Amino acid sequence: MAVGVAVAFAAGLLSFLSPCVLPLIPSYVGYLTGMTVEEVERRRGTALLHALWFVAGFSLVFVLLGAGASAVGGLLRSSQVWLGRIGGVLLILFGIYLLGVLRPGFLMREWRIELAHKPLGYFGSGVVGFTFGAAWTPCIGPILGGILTLAATQAGLGRGVALLAVYALGLAIPFLLTALALDRFLVWFQRFRPYIVWVDRIAGAMLIVLGILLVTDSFTLLAGYLRSLTPQFLRERL
Repeated sequence: MAVGVAVAFAAGLLSFLSPCVLPLIPSYVGYLTGMTVEEVERRRGTALLHALWFVAGFSLVFVLLGAGASAVGGLLRSSQVWLGRIGGVLLILFGIYLLGVLRPGFLMREWRIELAHKPLGYFGSGVVGFTFGAAWTPCIGPILGGILTLAATQAGLGRGVALLAVYALGLAIPFLLTALALDRFLVWFQRFRPYIVWVDRIAGAMLIVLGILLVTDSFTLLAGYLRSLTPQFLRERL
């Protein structure tokens, strides 16, 4: 489980850094708060509250998706070995897509729920977060799909939900930090921009490795080995 949690958190971070999301973060902050960059800097508390509601909105979507994926996996529990192998193949395909080797048209197409006008107040920011979580983009889709596939191979509904909650956390933490320090984010983004193309490549490589582990049934063995290296007092809390 610890390996899956680490992968899910890393996937969340990579989703935030993806070319489809990272350049739009300042726009999201401005849209949520209705403020300029200068106003956001002066009213960081208000910006943070809007960001928290936004994060809660998309986290709810991801957790529900995780529950659904785990439920489907539970129905196929008698075929656990084959479920892992098929899931591994899907992860490898998602990874190949992110590496740019394979670009099918249906994955390149964007599916979004558009809001012409943001609902007022903090609750409105939660609604925007919910629609963000329900959106399908060529960047986030394969990464999210990979974590959902991993959730479907987990034993138990709670584990699948936990994986998607951790994925949401990996996406949420940098967004909240950006809302608190938008001026610093803009400076950092200019420095990071030349390296943004590597985000998909790293995510693709991660999914391919994870897929190979599932296909060869090595993921469980790796998780068991790492668990054996964990001190007893930590294992009792995992």
